[in-house]
Amino acid sequence: QVRLEESGGGLVQAGGSLRLSCTVTGRTFSTDDMAWFRQAPGKERTFIASINWSGSSTYYTESMKERLVISRDNAKSTLYLQMNQLKPEDTAVYYCAAKPLGGATLGPYDYWGQGTQVTVSS
Repeated sequence: QVRLEESGGGLVQAGGSLRLSCTVTGRTFSTDDMAWFRQAPGKERTFIASINWSGSSTYYTESMKERLVISRDNAKSTLYLQMNQLKPEDTAVYYCAAKPLGGATLGPYDYWGQGTQVTVSS
């Protein structure tokens, strides 16, 4: 059974940082492209960052690229998202997603976690 489990969310003040993690089981993590999405209250889920299977290529949504670092540890089957200079508008549920390597950077992604809540206070 494939499982993606996010962690690391929480409440943080504006200007602070968080590192999200996503641990994958039930799949060969090292052959999956991975991504982070988020869904703010009342809005659609949107792409924010992706990383290819080896970690050699990353892609960020333009509006956030200076504040994000996506990375992975294939030995630990874990994906990370470092978020810096957080703003109240970053408040959302953050999801990790996986797909077999190759294909479009923006998806579609086949497997999803349940999400972790990030709340940024002003």
